[in-house]
Amino acid sequence: MKYQLLASKTLDKKTDCLVLGVWDRTGLDAPLEMLSALVVQQCTDIIKNGDIKGKAGETLLVHAPANAATSRILLVGLGDKNKFDAKVYRKIVRATAQALNKTPAKTALVSLVQLPISNRDSAWATAQLVTEIGNAQYRYDQTKSTKAEKPALSSIVIAAAADTNRKAMNAAITAGEAISLGMSVARELGNLPGNICTPSYLAERAIDLGKRNKAVKTKVLSEKQMENLKMGSLLSVGRGSKEESRLIVIEYKGSRKAHAAPYCLVGKGITFDTGGISIKPGAGMDEMKFDMCGAASVMGTMTAIAKLGLPINVTAVIAAAENMPGSQATKPGDIVTSMSGKTIEILNTDAEGRLVLCDALTYAERFKPRTVIDIATLTGAAVATFGDVNTAMLSNNEALAQELFALGQDTLDTVWQLPLDDEYQSLLDSNFADIANIGGPRAGTITAACFLSRFTQKFQWAHLDIAGTAWLGGGQKGATGRPVPLLVEYLRKQKD
Repeated sequence: MKYQLLASKTLDKKTDCLVLGVWDRTGLDAPLEMLSALVVQQCTDIIKNGDIKGKAGETLLVHAPANAATSRILLVGLGDKNKFDAKVYRKIVRATAQALNKTPAKTALVSLVQLPISNRDSAWATAQLVTEIGNAQYRYDQTKSTKAEKPALSSIVIAAAADTNRKAMNAAITAGEAISLGMSVARELGNLPGNICTPSYLAERAIDLGKRNKAVKTKVLSEKQMENLKMGSLLSVGRGSKEESRLIVIEYKGSRKAHAAPYCLVGKGITFDTGGISIKPGAGMDEMKFDMCGAASVMGTMTAIAKLGLPINVTAVIAAAENMPGSQATKPGDIVTSMSGKTIEILNTDAEGRLVLCDALTYAERFKPRTVIDIATLTGAAVATFGDVNTAMLSNNEALAQELFALGQDTLDTVWQLPLDDEYQSLLDSNFADIANIGGPRAGTITAACFLSRFTQKFQWAHLDIAGTAWLGGGQKGATGRPVPLLVEYLRKQKD
């Protein structure tokens, strides 16, 4: 997709489709002097006749009048001007992107980034627009015999105010493109079936990322190497599967200071989760291919920051395994020793994500990270609590938690903090090991984070439980690409 800024006093430009906003009970958003008289008259008649009400996200495509510079006009409802906010804006640009893809238009002139959004500027609006256009272009067809037809749309002109800060706007376009690319990478990996997207496949994709970017170096640890590091917890998860586990390390070096401490991302990469011996119910188990969406979001984020060329160092650690009930599988009651030396009583083999993450978090210590954020589809309790709206967040550092919360609100990739009080830690007590891997039926998301916190005492850490936000079910089944927008924005804000 090609993007171009138009800072002009007129929207009367040659294009296949002109996109205009319509307020509920108010009419066209664009100043009438910026439009040709022909377009103004046609749009006024359409609105007056009730063909479009102006409801937020409503769209109507019409042919432009003869002799107009544009071939088509896409009218997009903006809703009530008094209730217009960032979430409504995202809804309308998402609807715009989807509507444009249904047309044969190759070019479009979009006049939505100047809308009055409280606490947001036109650069924010532009980044959101570009991200949503990119997301709407994504098609999954890797395992289909008939490939998806690509949308005709290939060029977008963004109408900006005449006095716009072009540098900020161009930076917003670049950011939006990188975020949508990262989300597409995460969605594609998440959507692939478990018989294709194995731990080895994830490792291959990470190696490919390093080959495509000079600033990226990838290292993959085998099971033998993990054994030498005494990663007994991680290795216990994959014992029942013939697919070997992998620890994938991706280092992005963007800082001018060669030895600058990195920001670290840790991703859960359970490429398929049967639950192991504590096997899951059969209904809906196909969705357990999405249990590696934490790893997928880390891969997407690393792709995005490499494209952006951020001037910081970032290290990603992905713990990849397949959880199967084979003859060598870990059994409930087994005790394993983690890389940290702590022993773990495995009361439930379906609480495997924390078992791979704890060794990955211990491994991350060697990089002396500034901060560590782990991303995991960890608990059904997070889904029960937040649905698919907010990602659950817990942290051992309040400043980091508050920063992520604020950036979630800004990007609309929202998180909500849960407590990590010491009173919950006793639920993980074991009579036979240093710690149990589950804490009982209550406070499941919190006790899972409490488990991880035992391995994060040497750095500032936040845990993102994306079990509810990483994918959608039903007719919209598929990976969402979250929380790539949040992670990219967090890293964009950091400095050496």
